[in-house]
Amino acid sequence: MKSSLWSLLGVLAAVTLAWAEEPPALDPLLDAQAAVASAGGEVRGVLRARNQAVMASEVPGRIVEMPYAEGQSFKKGEVLVRFDCSAYQAQLNAANAATRAAREELKNKQQLAALNSVGRFEVALAEARQAQSQAEAQVYQVQVQRCQVKAPFDGQVVVRRVQPHESVASGAPLLEVVDNRTLEIYLLVPSSWLSRIKPGQPFEFVPDETGKPLQAVVKRLGARIDEGSQTLLLIGGLPADAEGLLAGMSGTAHFQDAK
Repeated sequence: MKSSLWSLLGVLAAVTLAWAEEPPALDPLLDAQAAVASAGGEVRGVLRARNQAVMASEVPGRIVEMPYAEGQSFKKGEVLVRFDCSAYQAQLNAANAATRAAREELKNKQQLAALNSVGRFEVALAEARQAQSQAEAQVYQVQVQRCQVKAPFDGQVVVRRVQPHESVASGAPLLEVVDNRTLEIYLLVPSSWLSRIKPGQPFEFVPDETGKPLQAVVKRLGARIDEGSQTLLLIGGLPADAEGLLAGMSGTAHFQDAK
């Protein structure tokens, strides 16, 4: 019993000594706030694209074509993913045939009504059947259109989440795309800078990957201050002649009038 007690006291003493030599880490948000505040007029930032998306499947099915691989460029409206659409196309063909039959039936009922051979009720039923068949054909037409996933903007493929010949469910992520021509600088600045930074104010941004200073400008400020870190989102615009930049690059922003 005494041996166990002395062992427990020894463990507590070791923990106390380690605590005294190496104090526990501070809250990460407070660390981030201190780092930003101590940097004076310098803050870290990252490049993000305004046009970026994760394209998902709108219908379940088997992929038959994905013409673009990672890093390849595409134009707006080009097909990025094509599904096997034979079942949906067959349903559309049947719906179109039913629509034609309903149209001929309505035409016949209208001719008979003109001769007082049928009543208005039969004509109304034929009109309703035609409207129903047209609506069903429109539904199948939408499904056929969804068998192709088209590019929403000019850009590049970041990563393919699936591969050709795989079967996916509706809503499954297919590929991630980005337009690196629409890059913006995202910064978290101290909230105390709010009264000294305005849209249109110039600043310098140096990407780590290139080391080339860029003359940027404040485009807009965030809508709220983070109460934990006391920071504010700032979005900056890049010069029109900036080249060789990719989404995800990080760097340092220098503000002369915000220290």
